[in-house]
Amino acid sequence: MMLSRLRRWYRDGLLCIGDAAHAMSPVGGVGINIAVQDAVAAGRILAEPLLAGRVSIASLRKVQRRRWLPTVLTQAIQRLAHRVVIQASIAEDEVEPRPTTAPALLRLMQRFPVLQAIPGYFVGIRLVPEHAPDFAKRASLGLAAHFSAKSPR
Repeated sequence: MMLSRLRRWYRDGLLCIGDAAHAMSPVGGVGINIAVQDAVAAGRILAEPLLAGRVSIASLRKVQRRRWLPTVLTQAIQRLAHRVVIQASIAEDEVEPRPTTAPALLRLMQRFPVLQAIPGYFVGIRLVPEHAPDFAKRASLGLAAHFSAKSPR
């Protein structure tokens, strides 16, 4: 499994986010969550420069800086999961095939259901949560109303 990321996610007139900027493992199903959070951060950071018609390299760089830490941490956790859980299970099965059992961490979560919230929080909320700006929320009047007024009904 290859986990990678671009050193630089932007060029003049171009911003890569999601899988274009950083490949994720399917472990934990977090790739789509990271991509959506990249998009939310990009929208929040770039809305004003886009409306003004002046998106600078500094604006694009700001998106990468905002999303860099969550990306690096998520990939590190995925690498650990591959090494500790997946590769260890494969190696054990090659030596002596046996009935499949859940990894110790999963068994622990089954025994203590309160622990099940931790991976759910990590997958859904992340370490650095992104929130849509007020103008992008349905109840807000602002930019969302501006665009919906222009769309044909």
